[in-house]
Amino acid sequence: MTMQKRKILILSATFYPANSPRSFRTTELAKEFARQGHEVVVYIPHNGFDYSAFLQEHPIQLKHLGKLSYKPIKLKGKKMEMLLRRGVKRALGLLFEFPSIELMFKVSRHLKEESGYDMLISIAVPYPIHWGIARIRSGRNRIAKTWVADCGDPYMGEATDSFRKLFYFKYVEKWFFRKTDFISVPFEGARSAYYPEFQEKIRIIPQGFRLDELAIPEYKKKEGCPVFAYAGSFIPGRRDPGPLLDCLLKNKAEFRFIVYTSQSGMLVPFKKKLGEKLIIRDYVSRDDLLLVLAGMDFLINFDNNTHTQLPSKLIDYAITGRPIFNISSDTDLSIIMEFLKGDYSRKMDLPPSSDYDIRTVVKKFAQLQNSN
Repeated sequence: MTMQKRKILILSATFYPANSPRSFRTTELAKEFARQGHEVVVYIPHNGFDYSAFLQEHPIQLKHLGKLSYKPIKLKGKKMEMLLRRGVKRALGLLFEFPSIELMFKVSRHLKEESGYDMLISIAVPYPIHWGIARIRSGRNRIAKTWVADCGDPYMGEATDSFRKLFYFKYVEKWFFRKTDFISVPFEGARSAYYPEFQEKIRIIPQGFRLDELAIPEYKKKEGCPVFAYAGSFIPGRRDPGPLLDCLLKNKAEFRFIVYTSQSGMLVPFKKKLGEKLIIRDYVSRDDLLLVLAGMDFLINFDNNTHTQLPSKLIDYAITGRPIFNISSDTDLSIIMEFLKGDYSRKMDLPPSSDYDIRTVVKKFAQLQNSN
């Protein structure tokens, strides 16, 4: 049954072709809403990309928030300069949410001219996207009948950073949540990272992709030593590859471990010892990565060690259908030897990939507009 045609407004800090979870969230939602016949407007910062070919294929109206003037502080220079830059960058981020705070003013300024939408979906991180809407939304102009603040990760309840958000941002979070109609989070465990007074607004809506467009090959066991992979970032002491690589060094098993990351520095000491057993590669496009991961014997996930945040890569892992060795702070790393022998009985359990079908995800968003 065809849904009633709606006018949808989506705001985000990132969009295709950026290779990030929030970019995928924004792009896939916009494409699917448009595919189903809705009128879709997407606001993003100006990034210089030529969208003519993309917009010919997808009937989306793309609007720009303008170029961002506040630039991230680059970590460069000699040791003392690097330390100073790192300290200033951290201080400005903690005190003022710099440089993403600029988005709050960009969003509120551009939304002054917008109204009459059925649904508004704002996508964080960064959270100033939400704040900009709260700053301009009022009884006189609600912009849209229903506003859904999509939160891929919590803000005040964020648990993976070394530094907690400063206390006064609590009032900012509560202020903008009071103005939202709904808060969407990717899984049930994230609920506890949000204030009790807003629990009734929370809805579980996971990331979504058009699964029938993904040409995931059937897995075929390869000859020779087992091959496994990890794709993503590292966090020292939390998502840390060191203990696993130490375990592999001690057991002297035959394997090929392929790591796709932009943080190769944490792997360099082990590369010298493991040689060709450890293969370090830079990030590739999501479509290319899925094909590679689907050919692995199994996959590695370094857990966030918190019940409120899950690595977004687990969705891609689930789509490939490969067994996952999940490593948390209390995992017995000797289990890796079972995986190397083809025993996956202690693999990580994930929801079926069908839960991440973008058509199901868009239906959940549409139901929020119906219920408001």
